[in-house]
Amino acid sequence: MLKSLYIKNYALIDSLEIDFESGFSVITGETGAGKSIILGALSLILGQRADIKAIKQGESKCVIEGSFDVSAYDLKEFCEEKGIEYDSDSYILRREILSSGKSRAFINDSPVTLNDLKELGSQLIDIHSQHQNLLLSDTRFQMQVVDALAGNKDLLKKYQQAFHQYKLAEKALADLRESVRKSKEEEDYLRFQLESLNEAALQEGEQDELEAELETLTHAEDIKSALYRIHTLLSGDENSIVSQLKEGLNTSQQLGKVFARSEEISERLQTAYIDLKDLASEMDKLANDVEFSPERLSFIESRLDLIYSLQKKYHVDTVSGLLALYDEFLRKIENIESSDQQVESLEKEVSEKSEKTLALAEQLTDKRLAITDRFEKELMDKVAYLGMPNIRFKCDIIAEEHLNIYGMDSVLFQFSANKNVPLQPIANIASGGEISRLMLCLKSMIAGATALPTIIFDEIDTGVSGEIADKMGQVMLDFGKNMQVIAITHLPQIAAKGKAHYKVYKSDDETTTTTNLDRLSDTERLEEIARMLSGATVTDAAIQNAKGMLGF
Repeated sequence: MLKSLYIKNYALIDSLEIDFESGFSVITGETGAGKSIILGALSLILGQRADIKAIKQGESKCVIEGSFDVSAYDLKEFCEEKGIEYDSDSYILRREILSSGKSRAFINDSPVTLNDLKELGSQLIDIHSQHQNLLLSDTRFQMQVVDALAGNKDLLKKYQQAFHQYKLAEKALADLRESVRKSKEEEDYLRFQLESLNEAALQEGEQDELEAELETLTHAEDIKSALYRIHTLLSGDENSIVSQLKEGLNTSQQLGKVFARSEEISERLQTAYIDLKDLASEMDKLANDVEFSPERLSFIESRLDLIYSLQKKYHVDTVSGLLALYDEFLRKIENIESSDQQVESLEKEVSEKSEKTLALAEQLTDKRLAITDRFEKELMDKVAYLGMPNIRFKCDIIAEEHLNIYGMDSVLFQFSANKNVPLQPIANIASGGEISRLMLCLKSMIAGATALPTIIFDEIDTGVSGEIADKMGQVMLDFGKNMQVIAITHLPQIAAKGKAHYKVYKSDDETTTTTNLDRLSDTERLEEIARMLSGATVTDAAIQNAKGMLGF
């Protein structure tokens, strides 16, 4: 239940702090006094989006804080999931809106996201405003009513998880079938591409080796001539480099007896002589090995032309890229060849998930059908009490051909308020006053089934008056025996039923107008009920009527 509400610098509110009680309470006030402002502030701590225009003019931020008793709820799992310190008894929800446009949300002083605040808020308060009466014609809302009364919360969650997995598997199967179809359409082309690469018999590094050999063959004569020239310079005659080194070596060796470093010189000359003599021999051998082969040149040019054409065809620059494509084509063909098994396996998975989902859907249907008679009778009894003695109501559970998010059913509420009017969908025939009474009764039944901690009715009494208003007040009073109910009302018959009475009003000073909310004393409450009965001028008769309504 909502224990207290604190509002600062919101719209026309300077600072407001009010405590609330359990049971049935009422809020009254003149039209335009600011009841919608109170609800607007409350909606912010329930996760609704904020507008910086909501900040009181001239202030830097507004703060709304609500304290809730949650002892009847097990919120441990929610707190663990959101990383919030768990408290089994009370929670404080706070929202701060800054003039910069930023917004901050807190649960028990822990920063949270707006979605977290909204998720928790939806479990703490249900604000029923006039526009929610339109929900009565929404088949999704009708289904939610039936499932709440049937106690389907856990089963529906389990079903929807299974339904989600089933639809994912079904989509995966459809995607695989489409992929297989496209793959089989291009299978011949893939095999042609694979065969062309297979026939090429490409080898890693082949292109670099062939290009190097081509360069050699193309300049064979120049290379051969250069190598012979090097051989000649090194050892061609008695004036060659090797011959002169040999002479230098002999000379250095003769200095051995007279020059101490001659041994070092001889060693270095010996090394150079051996290296260059060996190099001269190698140059001669290389020159003899270099041969121009038109047949080899033709083969290399032909091989490279094939490689270049394949690279151009497949838009790659290397043999490695072509080999990677070969592996890719091979893998695709292998996938095509195994696709039938993949489809068969996924079909089996879809079938299993479908059967599981269908079994859960059938359980949902059975539980819905099991409560329809009781639901229809209880609702008709409650609505008849509110001045509709000839009401007829039918809850049709309609079997659907395909599974949907709610199972294999749809729901249709049919209604007639008069004997001579056939049953028709509620949206077609129910008046505003009739819908208000139906919604009040449905809310009382749903809350009884789901143990909603607090419900706020925002002028649900629209379109009713007199005895019916008195009875609606009694329904809300009975409603409040099991939970906290707050009604914003203009009707004295309902206001008189409240355990606690709050009044919204505006006050003015020389510069500003502010909205206030006060808990009325017994005397103040008597005056307020009398005002609601008689208008601006409170008469003695109105006072007496108010006393009678309040039991004074």
